[in-house]
Amino acid sequence: MGEIASQADIPLLRLQRFNPGVDSRRLAVGQRLLLPTTQERAPGGGPYRYQIRRGDTLYSIARYFGTSPTGVVSANAGLDPSDLAIGQLIQVPMGSGGSGSRTASSSAPAASRELPDPGPLPSSASHWRWPLDNYSVARRFGKDANGTLQPMLLATQSPATAKAASAGTVRFANGMRQLGHVVIIHHADNMQSVYAFCGQLLVSEGDSVAEGAPVCQISHADNTNRYHLLFDLRHGGKPVDPARVLR
Repeated sequence: MGEIASQADIPLLRLQRFNPGVDSRRLAVGQRLLLPTTQERAPGGGPYRYQIRRGDTLYSIARYFGTSPTGVVSANAGLDPSDLAIGQLIQVPMGSGGSGSRTASSSAPAASRELPDPGPLPSSASHWRWPLDNYSVARRFGKDANGTLQPMLLATQSPATAKAASAGTVRFANGMRQLGHVVIIHHADNMQSVYAFCGQLLVSEGDSVAEGAPVCQISHADNTNRYHLLFDLRHGGKPVDPARVLR
């Protein structure tokens, strides 16, 4: 992605943030990236400037940037959602539509919808361990009321350590917008596991981890007074219901 940013004369951080559903460390042949135009490249952490493209709808724009249609309308005085024009420049607030709750609609690092179909799950993707020893399922994997696919959210009443669901290599261990500290582990047969809302990280990028190895301490969510772990599984970048893989 750094080479693409350099060739397009776009700051790397800007390109990454303009493609919130793309893992910049694992691009696929044929994968499509959205390049910001000159008018869209405003610096800063405020609302994004976005230029309407062919086929865009208010809902598709909001879903792409992880916000809500209502949030987009609120950020654009006089915007008519039914009359978007190609080339029109609008403001797009980032995140969960200003709800203030990171657990309500945050999504884990996601691969682009343009990724090729990786095929059926490999035989190795079975009987993996759950990432927490004592937990409740606060939200199951699946689509919310708006049709947006949400990863699984686990909760505990007391501090807990998230553990690797299967053996693999840590490819990312750092902070990520809205998700706190995040760990991404790559496993055999093009499988990935994601652990978000981490507090203290217990691994570093490049580490080889065994199944059950400590990954991070999960963090406290003030709005629920519980400890949360956002857990996501991917096959070739495509979301997988953890219930199909975990024992």
